[in-house]
Amino acid sequence: HVMVITDIDDKIIQRSLEQNISPTVLARMHEEEFKRDMQALRVLPPAVYMRVTDNIPQIVAFIKRIIGNGHAYVTSQGNVYFDTQSIGNRYGKLVNLGGIVGELGAQDKRDPRDFALWKASKPHEPHWESPWGQGRPGWHIECSTIASSVFGSQLDIHSGGIDLAFPHHENEIAQSEAYHQCEQWGNYFLHSGHLHLKGSVEKMSKSLKNYVTIKDFLKSFTANEFRLFCLLTRYRSAIDYSDASMNEAQSTLSTISAFCHNAQAYMQGHLQCQPTEEGILWERLSATQSSVRKALADDFDTPKTVDAIMSLIHHGNCQLQPATKVDGPRSPAVFGAMLSYVREIMGVFGVDLLDRKEVHDSSGVLNNVVEELVHFRSKVRKFALSVEDQAPQDPHTGSEIQKRHPQPDRVPLLKDCDSLRNNLAPLGVHIKVRFHHIRLSAEELHQLAKAQKTC
Repeated sequence: HVMVITDIDDKIIQRSLEQNISPTVLARMHEEEFKRDMQALRVLPPAVYMRVTDNIPQIVAFIKRIIGNGHAYVTSQGNVYFDTQSIGNRYGKLVNLGGIVGELGAQDKRDPRDFALWKASKPHEPHWESPWGQGRPGWHIECSTIASSVFGSQLDIHSGGIDLAFPHHENEIAQSEAYHQCEQWGNYFLHSGHLHLKGSVEKMSKSLKNYVTIKDFLKSFTANEFRLFCLLTRYRSAIDYSDASMNEAQSTLSTISAFCHNAQAYMQGHLQCQPTEEGILWERLSATQSSVRKALADDFDTPKTVDAIMSLIHHGNCQLQPATKVDGPRSPAVFGAMLSYVREIMGVFGVDLLDRKEVHDSSGVLNNVVEELVHFRSKVRKFALSVEDQAPQDPHTGSEIQKRHPQPDRVPLLKDCDSLRNNLAPLGVHIKVRFHHIRLSAEELHQLAKAQKTC
């Protein structure tokens, strides 16, 4: 999974001029803010982020090959455009263009549908050298170049918002197939619907100033609740954001969490219930697994998937009714299977039912606690390994006798230090022991070996 960071375009340049800062600095600020927001929402990062400005030589080479293949042309003003007429009726294979006209504003194009691969530089704009003069990449060429540099001549899945289908993705397809001289560059395009404030026809957007910041959002709701909110609508559809829709997601997640808690309590023997109809529950689990597979195979129908999971939970809850007097066998295995399956599917969707939020949010505090714990262990171990505090004196000379012995009564401290080190290792905390050169007599070495066999 590769994510392209567009760190140079018309909007960035305009905003940087307004704020009197470098376009690079402005782009980095927004990039880091975006990454922090994704982390706060528990969105897994891509395998790699790739910035446009780090790939200018590759973009220039990509454009040169498209020109060489006869699908682009250079104008007298130093612009390079893709020649849509050169690919005939293949332009528009993703979107039915109808009466749509291409990008407006340029006067040196052969066809209104032609789009910029390279833009000649203007005063006060960042620019790079190219065979066609100083300039910068067009918007669409960056994604094709970077995707091709990583994945080669074919792409499995391309994602993006529905507003990018045209012209961005349409133009990506045209220029990529012109570069690779292939019939099909991308196998699948997944277009997600927009997020709307309820009652508004416009998408939630920073430019429209009709948005809620992630920081403010997370003061009222959790990342898990936001994921449930998204799962309750198909990814291709627009979503209306409102308190009511978030409360629905909150309630759904609460029901799932309560079932997991009760099922686990029943398995541990903490919740007493009347004998369950185990056969029915096994049947419901099998039917749910089949329904979920079918729903997800149908263009990732997450609302149907959640409905199937909630139906399974309903049947489980019906048989998890507390009872004061219990007669008959218990059925922990079926609830264990149901619990595992619910956690598995929610885990696929990135919903953390074990609720480890506090661990992530307090990672800095936990690191400090671990450091203090390790430091304390080191002091205890150093004390336990120390020899007698006061060395005996020679009765004839009054000088200290150099032979000094470890104190056997401190051996339990050493064993406890070793146990702490061994117990922390499975938790991801590895304590490295430093060894120093120590001069010991044969008798001292013999006594130390007796006191601590692990030395």
